[in-house]
Parts: sequence; structure tokens; C-alpha cells
Amino acid sequence: MESIAHIRESDGKVQTVEAHLLEVKDLAERSGKKLNLKHVAGLAGMLHDMGKYTNQFRNYIIAATSDSSDPKPKRGEVDHSTAGGKLLYEWFHTTNINKLKGILAEVVGNAIISHHSYLKDYLSPELTSEYLKRIRKKDQGLEEYELSKETFFGKVMCEQEFHEYVDQAAIELQAFLTAPSSGSIEMKLMFLTKVIFSILIDADRTNTRLFEENKEYELTIDSKKLFQTYYDRLTAKINVFKKAKDASSPINILRSEMSEQCDQFAMKPPGIYTLSIPTGGGKTLASLRYALNHALEYDKKRIIYIVPFTTIIEQNAEEIRKVLEDSEHILEHHSNVIEDTDHTDEDQDEDEVNTAQQKLKLAKDNWDAPIIFTTMVQFLNVFYAKGSRNIRRLHNLCESVIIFDEVQKVPTPCLALFNHALNFLKDYGRSTLVLCTATQPALDYVEQKLEIHKDAEMIKHIDDVNAAFKRVNIIDKATDERFTTDKLAEFVHELQNEARSVLVILNTKSVVKKLYQQLIEREAVSQSKEFVYHLSTSMCAAHRQVILDKVKGHLSKQEKVICVSTQLIEAGVDVSFECVVRSLAGLDSIAQAAGRCNRHREDDIRNVYIIDHEEEHLSTHLKEIKKSKEITRTMLKMMKRDPSAYGGDILSRQAMEIYFQQYYLELKTELNYPVRTLQKNMTDLLFESKQDADSCYQSYCNENKEKLPLFIANSYGTAAKHFQVIEQLTGSAIVPYGEGKDIIAELNGSGSIEDWSRLLRRAQHYMVNLYRYERDELDRNGGLDSCLDGKVLVLKEGAYSEQFGVDIENDSPMGLLLGI
Repeated sequence: MESIAHIRESDGKVQTVEAHLLEVKDLAERSGKKLNLKHVAGLAGMLHDMGKYTNQFRNYIIAATSDSSDPKPKRGEVDHSTAGGKLLYEWFHTTNINKLKGILAEVVGNAIISHHSYLKDYLSPELTSEYLKRIRKKDQGLEEYELSKETFFGKVMCEQEFHEYVDQAAIELQAFLTAPSSGSIEMKLMFLTKVIFSILIDADRTNTRLFEENKEYELTIDSKKLFQTYYDRLTAKINVFKKAKDASSPINILRSEMSEQCDQFAMKPPGIYTLSIPTGGGKTLASLRYALNHALEYDKKRIIYIVPFTTIIEQNAEEIRKVLEDSEHILEHHSNVIEDTDHTDEDQDEDEVNTAQQKLKLAKDNWDAPIIFTTMVQFLNVFYAKGSRNIRRLHNLCESVIIFDEVQKVPTPCLALFNHALNFLKDYGRSTLVLCTATQPALDYVEQKLEIHKDAEMIKHIDDVNAAFKRVNIIDKATDERFTTDKLAEFVHELQNEARSVLVILNTKSVVKKLYQQLIEREAVSQSKEFVYHLSTSMCAAHRQVILDKVKGHLSKQEKVICVSTQLIEAGVDVSFECVVRSLAGLDSIAQAAGRCNRHREDDIRNVYIIDHEEEHLSTHLKEIKKSKEITRTMLKMMKRDPSAYGGDILSRQAMEIYFQQYYLELKTELNYPVRTLQKNMTDLLFESKQDADSCYQSYCNENKEKLPLFIANSYGTAAKHFQVIEQLTGSAIVPYGEGKDIIAELNGSGSIEDWSRLLRRAQHYMVNLYRYERDELDRNGGLDSCLDGKVLVLKEGAYSEQFGVDIENDSPMGLLLGI
């Protein structure tokens, strides 16, 4: 009897189980090899669908894909994902127990049984084990388990060869666990399990997609050849800059020198480094120059930019596209078009197997492009969020140069998790990490330290460089008075007597919108010729870019222009205003806002005003926002008492170091992502030791009067369910703006997996993030719709305006920190 793994929709051709297992094994081995885990990953690949070797599954999939079958069988009716994990547990964990192979069985087994959902808890805070429950299962689709084993060893690999393969995997596991690293065994096992799970998910979906599309394996891009081409083009562009008329200006000479230093620094071995180029110092191209040269020297496969705001993605990606003369190999990933849910594949009706939903699941969304731009939210989701879509990308972060642009924007609760992820990528992923910002946070000062190289800084004599780049005076109006929106509107109007262009950056969308409306009304009454614009993340990326282009046009013509924005504009957006007003915030935010003033030193010195807006209601929001303002206010008061404090400059490197150290000290209890409903930290759930007195393991032993029969006792599934970078964020929606209308129309039609892959990329520019209350209100007002069985949210035309984007006020707390 021929086995069946998949039946192709287009022509009814069968992919046998052995073909699928061996092909997924091959793909998994290729990905595992880069971490010296070839056989560990391959073991997961060859066993993941062993449970399809049954008469039950064969009958089930034939009925599920038959036009004449009515009703269709339900997914989950035949459990095919438990058998492979069950085999490992029985063979290497219950008899003749060997600790190393027992750990191997748990790591690989969890990936296998979870490959249609997310990793299971070995032990939950409720002291139950979802992993054991699944692995010990004997019924509900496992009636033919013995047949599955027999057929697997007859068609895929004989028992002797299988044991030899497991021996190789155990050797790799031993090397992984004993490799030099500051992390505990529990932490190493957590990252190991996640990376094996990532490799399996990607290999399985890639092989299934290629079979469904009737394609051969795709050739891997020759990244070395491509990066050499890029490096040559970038070098040619830099040589053009050197011949420009203004190349000999002091600022351009400094930019050129820093770029050269980055190029030379690329020869240093992989590690975690800092790049502290001042705002406006040519950071984007200098970091690209470093990344390309380093990738060529150390054979890195991709370059990934992680940015705090989606605004930076489109601008920086477009700048790099122009320099490298390539758009095909540069991926922008703003947010997930399709969000992972709590439902597993087994929860869905089988008549969805070959529908758009299944095709979207298989669509290429795995970050295998040579150059990628994405956000800090997406980066953290890859490591810690629920669902298989995010974690599928994890293994492609290995063998990379990863540049964290404006790294100071790491959300405070995620700081320890961020540091651990970077340390893992350095120690095991063969990646180089660059912390790129003018305001370096003290990430090596906290308890869960980031292992930054001892000679980390790429730029020499950085204090002298900062002094040479001084372009603004900070004028403190926040410590003596408070501003209403009316008063601020009047103040902005007065500032136009000294500056043609004024940028106002406020902390919440509601006050931004209110000030913009007042300025528009004032302009209409006075019939002045100034242009007034509004920017917020209620607008999709394409919409924001249109506004920014208009603003830049007025700036280039030296016309009167006012731009009122949330903090999305203060990081990475290449604009230069004659005057900036910044609402009181963290010192790093003030420094970034100052970088939008007199950016290219068009004038000798210009003014940046710090004000305190009394209508920004932050008291009920997260304590870190309020705390950052308090620390900055205290430092500003110190400067008023003693102008020589902090080296005489509130934006000095000394001031920034003091600010971050104080900030992390006062928020020490928040840095490990507290999960208050469980009275645990996220770090406890993921890698607390069995020996800890208050660990779940000790509680289990005390309650059950016996030891948990597992080597790993952490809660990966529970941790993922509770992880959310942005509190109350429920997902993204495509908006009916520009091409967004066409994308929505296409999503309502039919298409191939290749069509969905293309649409996922196009949709990135036409999406907005929605918080829970926004989604609920849109739903009540009839402004929300969906495509593809509810998997993709879209806004109706009445719910999106040319002036404000999604016209719902959003002062969500974590959104304030991240500019989302």
C-alpha cells in the first residue's frame, strides 16, 4: 500500500510519507549544520510525520481531499504528530535511561509533537506536563502506532542505521551543552529546543510548499557573490560622495572618517559591538559598509537591520536599495499580515487543507532574504511569542550580521530576554551583533548582562566626535512651567518668527491630533502661508511616507512648515528642521529628537525646546514612562543648578550613561518580564533551575511525593502565551489606502501559494497595528472586515482617513515606548 503524506491540489499527485520525511530531513540537516546540529535537526525532520504511516491517516487524507467526500473529516481525527516524539521517549527515556539521549528525546520530541502548534510545557506553573500527556498517549489516533514504527524502519531508515544516527545527534548535543557560554544548562536547552523547532517548522513548510507548487528545491543564493557586488557598488557611491562640492565641509569629513573606521573594524572577529555615530553622522551607510565587509570576511549569509519603528524601515530600505541598485533581495518585514492564534492545525476543519488559509500558512515568510529590515517587535517575537509563524524565522538569524538601529528602544520588560537572545546568537548562532545608536544604553550594566566585546566601540575618540557634531542648544522650559495645547499652539506660532520650520514631538497620539487641529484652525483664521502636517502610527507606512515626502519638499524649498508627530519621527528619519519642540521624555528620546534639528549643520547652532505637556495623561500607564520623565527632569534641574554637570552637556555620553544606569536601577524588578498573574518572571518560566527552592519542579516533587520523570522542567508553552512585546496589541489590519485597496481585492480572490507570498510582501506598506480597544470599537462601528476565513483583518474605507489614518485615539502604554 502506497503511503500518503500530501495530495497535490492541482493534479492529484501523491507525495509519499518516506519522500516527505527524507526531504524534510535533508532540509533540516542543511539548516542544523550551521549550528553544528546537523543530526539533531535531521532527527526531528525524519520523524516529524512518522504518524502518517497508518491506514487511518491514508483513509483520512483521501477523504479530506476528495470532492465526493461529504461531510469532510475533521483535522485532528488522526493524530500524526505524536508518534515520532513518542518513539524517542520510549526508546531513550523509559528503559536503559541515558541522560544525554534522554535530553535529546525531550528536545527533539517536543519539536515533533508541537509542529502544528507551539512547544509544549515540560512542566507548567499548574504542575502539569502537556509534553508527558502527549508523549504517553495511547489512543485517539495512535491505535496503529506499532504499524507506524514498523513501516518507518522498513521504508525510511533501518534500526541499526537509526541508532547510529542518534549517536551522532547525541555527540552534537554534548558539544552544544559543554561549549563555553555564560548561560545555564536550562537556558541552553531552551534556545536549543526553540532553534530545532524553528528548523523543523521551516523545513516542513518549505518542502510542502515546493511539492504543492510542483517545484524542485530552490537554489540557495550565493550571498558571498551578491555581497561582493553590493560592496563594490557601495564603494563606488562613497567615492562619488568624496568628489562632491561639500565633501570638504567639517561634518562631511567626519562622516567620511567614521565610515572608513567602520570598514576597517569589519576585520575584527564576530562578536557584539557598538557603533555610536552621532545622529546625522551617516550611520546607515557606515553600518552597511561594515556589515558587507564583515560578511565577506567571515562568510555571513545575511544582513538584518532591526529597527524600533516601522517608519525607519521604508526610509532606510529605500536608501539602501538605491545605493545597491537592487530591490529583489531586500525584504521589508513590518508586521505579520496573518497573526498566529491559539488554535492548532488540529482544531480546524479538514476542508480547509487546500484552501487559501493553508496556502497562506505555507507561503514563504521565513526571512531567508540576503538583506532584511524588520522591527524590534518582530525580532523579539521570533524568540518568545506563541505560534509557529514567528519562530519559523529563528534559525535564519544565525550566520548573520544583525544591526540593531536605535537599540536604546528595547522595551524595558524585555531587556533580559533581549540580552539572552543576543548572547545565544553570538555564542551558538555564529552571528555578529552591532548595537547602533548615538545614545548607547547600559546593557552590560544590568544583572542579566549583554556580553559586549571588551573593545566594542567602532568609532575612535567618540567624545571628540560628539563635540564636533554639536548643532543644537537644549532649552529647558519643562522644569519651570507646564503647557496646555492652547499654550503650545501659541508658542509654536511665536517660534515661526525665529524659524521657518518647526517640528513638535509629543508623547501621545491624542495630544498630537489635538495640537494639529488647533494649528490648522489658526492657519485658516490667520490665512498664513505655513504648511501644517500630522504624523502618527495610525497611518500605514505608505501614507506616512507620502506625508514625509511633502514635508521634505517644503524643507528643501525653505518654506514655512510645521510638523506635529509622535516619536516615530525621531529615530532614523532624515529630516532637518530649524527648530524642534519635544515634550518631556527619556533623555534618549530628547537626544533623538534633537537629531531632527539642524541635522546637516545648515546653521551654526539651533534651538531644541523641552516642554512639559499637562494634557499627556501618563499617570495610569506603565511606570517606566513616568520614571524616564522623572529621571530626565531631575537631570535638567541639576544642569540649571550647575551648568558644568555631565560635562556641561545634557546630551553628553556621560549624561546618557548616568541616565540609563539610573533608569535600569529604579526599574530593576521589571527587567525580567514579570508575569504577575503567575507570580513568576518570564525568565523563570523559560529557564529556572530545578534546584531553585521556589521552582515549579520543587513544587511538583513536594506535591506529588515523587520526581518529575523528565530532565527538562520548564514552561515554554505557557511563557509564549504570556509574552507580548506591546501590551494589548491584538494584531494588524490592511488599510484601504493607495495600493492597499487592490491588495484587499486580491485577497478576496483565489490564488496560488506564490501569489500569497507576493501579496504578503506587498501588504507590508499598507498595514496598521491595532490595540484591543481599537479593534473592539472598529468592530462595533462596522469599520472592520476580514479576508480568508477571518485570518487577515482589513479596514473598511470609512474607517481610514487621509488626514489621520485610523481615526481612533491611541495612548496605549507600550506603544508610547516603542512608537507603535
